[in-house]
Amino acid sequence: MTAAAAAASPTRQRLDSIDLLRGIVMVLMALDHTRDFALAATFQFSPTDLSQTTTAIFFTRWITHFCAPIFVLLAGTGSSLQLLRGKSAAELSRFLITRGLWLVVLEFTAVRTLWLFDFDYAHYLGMAQVIWAIGCSMFALGLLVRWLSPGALGMIGLAIVSFHNLLDRFPSAFWVPGAVPRPSILATIWKLLHGAGFTALGASGPLLLTGYALIPWFGVLLVGYGLGRVYAWEPEVRRRFLVRAGVAAMIAFIAIRAVNRYGDPAPWSGPRVVLSFLNVTKYPPSLDFLLMTLGPALVALAVFEHVHFAPLVTFGRVPLFFYLLQWPAAKGFTLIASLIAHKPTSYLFGQPPLNGPIPDGAGFSLPITYLIWTAVILALYPLCVWYAGVKQRHRDWSWLSYL
Repeated sequence: MTAAAAAASPTRQRLDSIDLLRGIVMVLMALDHTRDFALAATFQFSPTDLSQTTTAIFFTRWITHFCAPIFVLLAGTGSSLQLLRGKSAAELSRFLITRGLWLVVLEFTAVRTLWLFDFDYAHYLGMAQVIWAIGCSMFALGLLVRWLSPGALGMIGLAIVSFHNLLDRFPSAFWVPGAVPRPSILATIWKLLHGAGFTALGASGPLLLTGYALIPWFGVLLVGYGLGRVYAWEPEVRRRFLVRAGVAAMIAFIAIRAVNRYGDPAPWSGPRVVLSFLNVTKYPPSLDFLLMTLGPALVALAVFEHVHFAPLVTFGRVPLFFYLLQWPAAKGFTLIASLIAHKPTSYLFGQPPLNGPIPDGAGFSLPITYLIWTAVILALYPLCVWYAGVKQRHRDWSWLSYL
């Protein structure tokens, strides 16, 4: 038993490194969504609009760029780890297909409701966000895992990430309420695959906000799936690979971004040159965006094998549970703060501007926004500790793997 415990310890440590990184990005994600609801400046201009934003607001938004790529990458890695734990390709295929469909349903039911505080499906279906992208990508991966190895799928993912910006020359029709006619079905499908913005479903159907284009995010999930194989390697070999791959990605980002020709549809320029250089495109995620965010993530995975911080590991072990709760928590604490400060609250119910413009005087300063975010994290922590304990005690409850 002593030998078995010693052998199990490195495995647990490796998994903790993944949970720690995931926990960090979950906490940062809560900051991003709290900023969406609470920061007054967000209602006046984009935090990445260099003609109006401040450095503090820019980096408050920029640091959260790491969330979605790492979240999607580790979703792929977690899928691959199930093979290392003994699940067959057929079993993994069934799980990915069913969980992928479940995530898509969650996106347009629970996530939509907890995000909007609104049930008006007749006019607004919701937003195709990261859970949608992971769900569709898992479904597609589930169709492939029986036939292609993790290495082959990882290489396909690298190719998608590297070359999907060639599709930028085929922009999807951008639909703005009241501005232009509704797009064709093909234009809507293309926007879901490689576009972003409002689109309409049919001649008189509800609106849909497409945020997470499927092609590039599927590529990231495939890269993560291939990456999972390194967790079968010797520790030193694995860590050396992760550091080298991460540093190579960061160097590639600097080199490709410096050339300013390929890798991002928005070239850097202007007087605020450092901010402009870092101001890469997330919707859909450009090659530069993914290199900038995933490079440091790979280095962090190696470093975190020697680091343990229990609260963040706890968040990382219950990512979907945390994700669902942080929406009502971020909006709820903003609502409470607004009521206490006698500020407008109507914009918190529904999707601005579809339900009307955000009233003057809504929102708070950046320091108050950070205080609200802190309250969100403190409130969610005991709930996540409880649910992590439930999952630990009831490993035989297979349905828990879907939450």
